[in-house]
Amino acid sequence: MLQLKHLIWPLLFLATAFPAISQNNFEIKIYTDSQAVSMGLAEEDIPVLYAYLLDKKADGRAAVLIFPGGGYTILSMEKEGSEVAKWYNERGANAFVLKYRLGKFDGSGFKHPDMMQDGKRAMRIIRSNAAKWGIEPNKIGVMGFSAGGHMASVISTHFDDGNPEAADAVERESCLPNFSVLAYPVISMNDKYAHWGSRRFLLGPTPRQEDMDFLSTHQHIRSQTPPTFLFHTSDDKSVAVQNSVNYYLALREAGIPAEMHIFEHGPHGVGLAPNNETLSQWTVLLEKWLMNWKVFPVKAK
Repeated sequence: MLQLKHLIWPLLFLATAFPAISQNNFEIKIYTDSQAVSMGLAEEDIPVLYAYLLDKKADGRAAVLIFPGGGYTILSMEKEGSEVAKWYNERGANAFVLKYRLGKFDGSGFKHPDMMQDGKRAMRIIRSNAAKWGIEPNKIGVMGFSAGGHMASVISTHFDDGNPEAADAVERESCLPNFSVLAYPVISMNDKYAHWGSRRFLLGPTPRQEDMDFLSTHQHIRSQTPPTFLFHTSDDKSVAVQNSVNYYLALREAGIPAEMHIFEHGPHGVGLAPNNETLSQWTVLLEKWLMNWKVFPVKAK
């Protein structure tokens, strides 16, 4: 896998930065060296975006930015990352997996708004390179699992149009997702359904009320919040199913297209559930939903 030491603009340089990558898999650090220095990031702390692109002949296809879960303290990079990216590739869509910054139990690590900033930046990078990577810029969505689902919901509710005055061309791009897929997501930060661990690692041991309110994303659905697909299980022991239910109800209240599937039984963190005959049906339902929204070709590959 090819790793760039840093991401250099203008975008013309990127066209020569990935010579003869037949497998279309590569990784880039989402902040330049100078940005990392200004942010006080050590080399190993710079978030990484892993790309899984279709062949160039597939111009104009959709793409998804995937946020693995892990309670904002670890990342399930395979089960909720690379395996999911390959699932999208097999069905005709490009995929990206973000290794974003994480928190520490005592609050000394990264915390909000660092993770949100990483997610927005990754979305802008994908959109700014859409033409070069054969991606339709208006078909770029987000998908997240557990705490990664929270990240996806944050980007789906606290998006912006970019800064047209920014010197960095990437920062001029919108970070608005065009669709959103939330798998057993953390949604609330300030009621009895809040996932205590995610809140602790995201906001530290003494979170401010305004931050908990801001990051309880069901309270911030906007008219441009994208169409959303939700999957959860009723007896999830880690993240209460009410997180998905409350987000779904808020979407419907705002008139946002939404589809939710709740399975009676199943543990937390199943990913695509390939070895579970019952739970694996959620990806069949997801595939049909994504086809309806033209994310996948009408006839899946």
